[in-house]
Amino acid sequence: MDTMLLDPFVRMLDDACTPRAIRDVEAGRGIDAMWATIAASGFLDALVPEAKGGAGLTFDQVTPLVFATGSHAVPLPVAETIVGRGLLGLDASAIPDGPLVLADFGDRGGGLIPSAAVATHIVADMGDRLCLFRADTLTVRPSGVHGSLSATISGGARSSAITEAERPAAGIRSVAAIIRAAQIAGAAHRVLEMTTAYAGERIQFGKPIGKQQAIQQTLAVMAEQSVMARMAAHIGCAEALAPRIEIAAIAKQVASAAAVEIANIAHAVHGAIGISEEFDLQLYTRRLHEWRMADGSEGFWGPILGRMRLESSESGSVDYIRSIEPS
Repeated sequence: MDTMLLDPFVRMLDDACTPRAIRDVEAGRGIDAMWATIAASGFLDALVPEAKGGAGLTFDQVTPLVFATGSHAVPLPVAETIVGRGLLGLDASAIPDGPLVLADFGDRGGGLIPSAAVATHIVADMGDRLCLFRADTLTVRPSGVHGSLSATISGGARSSAITEAERPAAGIRSVAAIIRAAQIAGAAHRVLEMTTAYAGERIQFGKPIGKQQAIQQTLAVMAEQSVMARMAAHIGCAEALAPRIEIAAIAKQVASAAAVEIANIAHAVHGAIGISEEFDLQLYTRRLHEWRMADGSEGFWGPILGRMRLESSESGSVDYIRSIEPS
C-alpha cells in the first residue's frame, strides 16, 4: 500500500486514540473529541466514489487502514463507518454524520455489535436489502460489560429506514466478519510487540524472562498465531465488499481462534500486571475477545465451512481450499 495514505492515518490515530483517550471513551466521558478528529480527516469517505464526493479508493487500498484500527484498539466504529458509507452508494453529502455500525437483521440473528452503544446510525441487513436506520429509532441494549461499548440492536421496521441500498450477495455479516478478522490481526500484532518487549525488560533470577527457553517457545507460538490471523484476514479482504461466504468463514474462523491463543499467551507472559486497569495490555486483549465473538466466533463459522467442504465435489480438503481461494 502507498504509505502516503497509511502514514497520515496512523499518525492521526496516534494522536486521537491514545490509551488515555480510549479509557475516557470507555468510561462514558464522550466520543466527540475523538470522532471529530477522525471525521475531519476525510478518511471516512475513502470508499465513496469520487463522483459522489468521496476519495474513490478500492477496498484493497483501504484494507491496511482497517488493520490499523485494530493495532490502535480504536473504540469507535471507524472501519465499520468507512465500509458502511461505501455500501450505501450515496453522495458523501447525503450520508448522515456520526458513527455507523453494521448489523444483521436477517434470520441468522444479531448478537453483540462492537461500538453499537455509541453509534448514531445502523446499516442493517434485512435479508434482501440494506437499510439505513437512525439508532434512536431502534432498541439498543448495551452489554454492561466493563469498558465495553458493545450492544445488541433490535427493531427496525423497513418503513422507518432513511434509505435502502443493495445487499452484498453473502450478506452484511460476511462483510463485517472480514472487518473483524482484520482488526483481530492488527491487535494481535500489537499484542505480540508488547509481549515481546515486556519479556525483554522483565528481569527474573538476574536475567530477562525472554531469555528463558520456555518463554521463547511461547512467544514463537504467539508469533505463529499472529501470522495466521494476518494471512486469514488478507484472504478475507481480497474479495472486497462482496466476499463469498466460504472466504468470510476462513478469515473469521482462523482469526477468532488465534485471538484466544494470543490473548492467553500475552497474559501468561505478563502475569498479574497485564489485567490491571493502569496497564495498556488489557485494552487490546479485551478487544481481541470482543472482536472474536462479534459477527460469529470460530464456533459459528467453523461448521459453516465444514458443511460447505462436505458438500463440495473436491476429493481432498487441500483441493477444496485451492478451488475457493481468491484469484
